[in-house]
Amino acid sequence: MTSLVRVLEEFGSTLLELVCGDLSQKEIGGVVIHDPLDEPELPADALVLGVGLHENLARFVTRLGERGALGLVVRAPVAPDADLLEAAEKSGVTVLAFARGAPWSHLAGMLRSLTAEGDPYGAAGQARSGDLFAVANAIAALLDAPVTVEDRNSRLLAFSSRQDEADPSRVQTILSRQVPVHYTRILEERGVFQAIYRSDRPVFVAPLPESGELPRAAIAVRAGDEILGTIWVVVPEPLDEERSGLLYEASKLVAMHLVWQRADADRERRLRAELLSAALGGGPESRESARRLGLRDEPAIVMALTVASAAAETPAQIGAERKRLADAFAMHLTAAHPRSVSGLIGDVAFGVLPLAGEGAEARATLIAHEFLARVGSRLRPLIGVGRLAGDGSALTRSRSSAEQALRVLRAGVLDQQVALLDEVHIEALLLELSDLIPQADLPSGPVARIAAYDREHQANLMETLRAWLDAFGDVALASTAMFVHPNTFRYRLRRAAKVGGIDLGDPDARLSTMIQLRLMSVRSAGRNS
Repeated sequence: MTSLVRVLEEFGSTLLELVCGDLSQKEIGGVVIHDPLDEPELPADALVLGVGLHENLARFVTRLGERGALGLVVRAPVAPDADLLEAAEKSGVTVLAFARGAPWSHLAGMLRSLTAEGDPYGAAGQARSGDLFAVANAIAALLDAPVTVEDRNSRLLAFSSRQDEADPSRVQTILSRQVPVHYTRILEERGVFQAIYRSDRPVFVAPLPESGELPRAAIAVRAGDEILGTIWVVVPEPLDEERSGLLYEASKLVAMHLVWQRADADRERRLRAELLSAALGGGPESRESARRLGLRDEPAIVMALTVASAAAETPAQIGAERKRLADAFAMHLTAAHPRSVSGLIGDVAFGVLPLAGEGAEARATLIAHEFLARVGSRLRPLIGVGRLAGDGSALTRSRSSAEQALRVLRAGVLDQQVALLDEVHIEALLLELSDLIPQADLPSGPVARIAAYDREHQANLMETLRAWLDAFGDVALASTAMFVHPNTFRYRLRRAAKVGGIDLGDPDARLSTMIQLRLMSVRSAGRNS
């Protein structure tokens, strides 16, 4: 069970400290980021991250207590006054201070890992990200020294208590969850990583002269021939044979946890995707699947995310980037609403975002734009936003509309990355109509004759006809768009009508011509995208 007591035990005073209130043993019901402009819905016993919250803390704590929150985290330093102490005592909300310099995103990620619910099928015995912190504490107890566990890119995975005994580089690593770049570069230049990766025993790393840093012992974490990461221990001298053996055995345990975590994450993604697919499919299992995902019978919007194809990328690179974006998308939607659900189904990541009221679709579109503005990708992410579903039974229709909007974006018909179906319904209808017409049957009739004439004589009668139709027959406007004199435009238009054998005064003929020209543009954009 993940309680506030366990959070402080795992993270220690390096990241969090108690300001006021009692440390509850109740399980944390969820982690929610406070948004002063759009108040999020709180699950029971929520831990609220008060980003940018400094004033009127007592009033805010009282309000959180009325909404059933368990705790509040604000940026340090916090000096509790009498009003805050009284509000914390009456509301039952515990106030914690988050160390300056540490990113909120890292704290949110660590808390969500620690409070993860496990796989939706209720399987037991799977490794949790929080378990690695317990392993780090156990190693620290065995070696009587502070410990960190890092991945191949020197990103912090877990750390033990007693980090206050280490040096500034270690403290900075804890705060940013990343070893300082300058320190990593020095270790690479000194060949430290090569020595660690070549040896199956701990390697002693002496400090730089006059750096103020403490020496360390490090060992590689292996799964067969694959290097998964490293364990670092702050020690004053090289480890003796007994302690080296202990760290070697501990590295096997850490390797097992890292492999479990990777397998567990893939398994959870797959099972969640299966549940989400069933919930959005509208079949007999949809209601039960939605319940197991935590979705309620409430208004919601389905969003669909994918990446544009890139010829320069290999399928493996595209797949890895798609998975990374899907994970980031899931975290972004969770920050927008704690009961949102997402999963990767095929090559599309679908998200269900509970929203209600007027402007819900505009709000979902804004959330999509915010995600694309924050996420970095060498590929081009695209998001289709579905129509608002009034309840759980309408999620299938919302998914269909999101897929239709996403298809327009993937076809390259419009130069944008987010689309709501109501904004691109004409393009979506044209794509569906294009599916019904064989490739060889477009163009046909007058349009085919004009296209053939243009190819043979290097003319632009087709563009002239298109400009005239787009301008609703306004020759002045159409000639301006073509950058030609009106008289020249009239001549070309008469020539197009004669070559194609089309009566421009016939509404049906104009409609047929316009539809064919639009379909040709849609197919051309699809080939070039």
